[in-house]
Amino acid sequence: MEVQVKEISLQTTNGYAIAVSKFIAKKESSHAIVISSATGVLQKYYANFAHFCASNGVTVYTFDYSGIGKSDASPIHLKNPLVTLTSWGENDQASVIALAKEENPNANLTLITHSIGGQILGFNGNHHLLDKVLMVASQGGYWKGFKGIHKLKMWLFWYFLIPVLTKPFGYFPAKKLGLFENLPKHMVYEWASWGKKKKYMMLSENTRQLLTKVKLPILMWSFPKDSFAPKELVDWLANQYENSEITRRHYSQSEPNQPGHFGFFKSRFKDAFWQQNLNWILNDTLS
Repeated sequence: MEVQVKEISLQTTNGYAIAVSKFIAKKESSHAIVISSATGVLQKYYANFAHFCASNGVTVYTFDYSGIGKSDASPIHLKNPLVTLTSWGENDQASVIALAKEENPNANLTLITHSIGGQILGFNGNHHLLDKVLMVASQGGYWKGFKGIHKLKMWLFWYFLIPVLTKPFGYFPAKKLGLFENLPKHMVYEWASWGKKKKYMMLSENTRQLLTKVKLPILMWSFPKDSFAPKELVDWLANQYENSEITRRHYSQSEPNQPGHFGFFKSRFKDAFWQQNLNWILNDTLS
């Protein structure tokens, strides 16, 4: 099925615009999807998966968080005090969901999150507009929750790399380290404050109350050999959405071609994941 891609500049309530891509199926769709990216990952990473869903009759929206990619990644904006990790949920993710619902008022609306996208759902006041959520490798981030050498890497990330490198640049220069996109100053400081604590983002009663308000069917995937989202930390995040109907799936260790943290959205894993998860979105079956 032919797919049209439309680029949108979406003005948000925080006063800045974010870049959105809309993948439009040729025929009218009864379902719509919003994809909320991993930290520092450009929306174009999800384009092949979005094309697949749109070619199956589903309207799909991808977007760059503020300070990332086409959503003003200039050094000046990376220092904007309004651009925080919390705001990525309560402003950016929420704004795209509102747009998707406004443009598809009669469609079932699903949020697909990758990694941190599932964490910030709790700050998204528009979660009531959703019908279900698919979380791919969304997890907690407390450094002691990681294993082996990865525990040391996360300790260094939270306690050394972020504070030492962010101060002179005014933002976290991830590109210089060959990691991902540069990260906004206040976003990365907030992220590090979470990663140092056992409760991670659940540092206040207010945050707990926000997550208890999310009452949605949520399918959560984790994968062996995913050093960024080990099973135990995905389980931890699942437990925080205590009033949602959680379906947990951990990809079997015995299966070949493990996707790790990023493979789910790669075309070579299309046969393994894309159709069965689209089936769950469309008709609640996971096969």
